[in-house]
Amino acid sequence: MKIIFLRNGIMAEKFDYKKAGVDVNEGYKAVDKYKKQSERARIPGQLTELGAFNGMFAVPKNMKNPVMVSGTDGVGTKLDIAFQMGIYDTVGIDCVAMSVNDILCSGVKTSFFLDYIACGKLDSKVAGELVKGVTDGCVDAGCALLGGETAEMPGFYDDGKYDLAGFGVGVADKSDIINGSKIKEGDVLIGLSSTGPHSNGYSLIRKLVTDFEEKITIGGKERKIGEVLLTPTRIYVRPVMDVLSKFRSSVHGMVHVTGGGFYENVPRMFPHAKEGKKQLVAMIKKDSWEVPEIFDELIKRGADPENVFSTFNMGIGFVLAVSKKDAAEILKRFNANAKKFAVKGAPVMKAYEIGYVGHTDKVIKGDFKGSKEMTQFYV
Repeated sequence: MKIIFLRNGIMAEKFDYKKAGVDVNEGYKAVDKYKKQSERARIPGQLTELGAFNGMFAVPKNMKNPVMVSGTDGVGTKLDIAFQMGIYDTVGIDCVAMSVNDILCSGVKTSFFLDYIACGKLDSKVAGELVKGVTDGCVDAGCALLGGETAEMPGFYDDGKYDLAGFGVGVADKSDIINGSKIKEGDVLIGLSSTGPHSNGYSLIRKLVTDFEEKITIGGKERKIGEVLLTPTRIYVRPVMDVLSKFRSSVHGMVHVTGGGFYENVPRMFPHAKEGKKQLVAMIKKDSWEVPEIFDELIKRGADPENVFSTFNMGIGFVLAVSKKDAAEILKRFNANAKKFAVKGAPVMKAYEIGYVGHTDKVIKGDFKGSKEMTQFYV
């Protein structure tokens, strides 16, 4: 051990960055793993490689009025289950999904994604698994993994704990943007199935489930509940963009059902009614889709059945408001092509007609989010 003399004559240990808790060599190993993964998500338009100080992406040609559409999110407390289970390669998919599905609500495909990993002590193997999941998500969404950042912060995060977040950017012609302004009474609501809770409600889930190694029966098979809860968020980009390629003019609004469930998210696609006009609302038909078994399990463990639609997606992760005349064809296309867009380890997506766009005579002011007047269930 090397020592130095301070002015007061007291000898002290000489510190370097590694002794302070940051191992740069482990960081280099992690970056090497990232680079190998990122090549799987490389797409036309990407101008830089992972490792540069920034990432560059070319704006697609032949756009008259290009608009950039962005989204950002993290994985949240679902990460805690991943740490406890020692399964790190699925939550990266969640990280990508939460942003690209938000961007998709405007009818836009994400062009590129960047991630951010923070931890107390970096383990290149764990970080590499996290980025593998991010890359899997980017491949599914058809976007480039353009860059990212790994921050090792000893003493700030507990060892073995990681945080994972990211953001995406898409580019579209302004005339192709879907903003909900065309939604009208009588439009049909089509719901696309989720894979489970996705990345929302896990602060509640972690109160209801204390042993993630516990085995439960799901789909006739015995599985650890932690593994079931780590099923990644479904990425809706490919099936929705496929429908938009033929029916864009008939898709009037879209919703990503995340935290806050139906009540908070569905109303966000509706514009505020002008004075003297009726306010559009979502009329949701109960029992019009199959609810994944995991939600019944959570209710059995204490989730309040009166509030689950205010917390979870309850089996519907994405909703489209579409023109009545094309609703049947859109529904048919979603289900006919579902297997083509299937991802290994996830159930095949199903599309359901879950209701319609109605109206309320009540004047609703302020923020629609969380308003039960804006999302009404009927039998």
